[in-house]
Amino acid sequence: METRVLSTDPTPLLKSSAREAVALLEAGEVVALPTETVYGLAGRIDSPEAIAKIFEAKERPSFDPLIVHLPRREHLAEVANIPEGVEKTVKQLIENFWPGPLTLVLPKTEAVSDVITAGLPTVAVRMSSDPVFKRVVFELGKPLAAPSANRFGRISPTSAAAVQEELNGRIPMILDGGACWSGVESTIIKLEPATEKIRKTQIHILRAGPVTVEDLKKYGKVFVPKQDTEDADDAKPEAPGQTSSHYAPQTPLRLVMDPSDFTPEPNKRYALLSFRGFEQDGYLDLAEYEQVLILSPGSGKVPEAAVRLFFMMRQLDALGVDEIIAEKVPEHGMGLAIMDRLRRASV
Repeated sequence: METRVLSTDPTPLLKSSAREAVALLEAGEVVALPTETVYGLAGRIDSPEAIAKIFEAKERPSFDPLIVHLPRREHLAEVANIPEGVEKTVKQLIENFWPGPLTLVLPKTEAVSDVITAGLPTVAVRMSSDPVFKRVVFELGKPLAAPSANRFGRISPTSAAAVQEELNGRIPMILDGGACWSGVESTIIKLEPATEKIRKTQIHILRAGPVTVEDLKKYGKVFVPKQDTEDADDAKPEAPGQTSSHYAPQTPLRLVMDPSDFTPEPNKRYALLSFRGFEQDGYLDLAEYEQVLILSPGSGKVPEAAVRLFFMMRQLDALGVDEIIAEKVPEHGMGLAIMDRLRRASV
């Protein structure tokens, strides 16, 4: 199969490329599309053939559910039911974060197959704010299932070139919308009603992402995920991206929480993924690195680090070193999402 890469800039190209993508989707094919987070591999939720092609192209296990992306907010009732007791909070979250990188886990309707939800009674659903994705799904007028456009467990793609590296020859088309501006996958949450003990709606973060704990606090009591991923595979995932080994380069990656925890081995080739590149952080002089890449040079800005994370992981993976050493990142704001990805990449 030839994988075509179509440009979407300037606007006339977006119109023609979107039309071609919609024609493929209507025919039961899959298309790689940019979102604000990472590139997704999209197929119609009402096409069993398309859903099967998503799993086949990604080599994705059937136990890992897919995220459903909506054309409009009005389509939410088509795929999900809102539980009693959280209606007001769901409405507030949608009004403030859709379209955007927030995924809600809600009870599914019969319109969503068990294949999409991996047999779970719930569906993960969101709306993308990316102009290319919005154009395609709006013109199609139907919800799309769209997990990240990479082979299962590998580093998520934030550019069309990264998708081509992962899925060339496996899918018919990639729409090139440039680099993704969030850099890590959407925040996934599930909601539970308030109780006598907890007098606010309970917001459980299943996967950390661009919508942070601080963003969500005004809408309820926020519960953050456990940071230890050792036992993550023992239970069936409630949402995408929850398996313990995920977002991983082919090169072994080691997350080092303290420089004193690392001693280089003789004749072993290392590369370093540094947070801000400061000598006083204690990582730069630990080894004779083949290459050092810095997520947020000098400034140590967590949002900048998130945007560059997967791109730099791919660069280091291509070096052919024996091991990638990754510095810790402050676990506040989007730092929670970065550390989640690094922990899963290092398992």
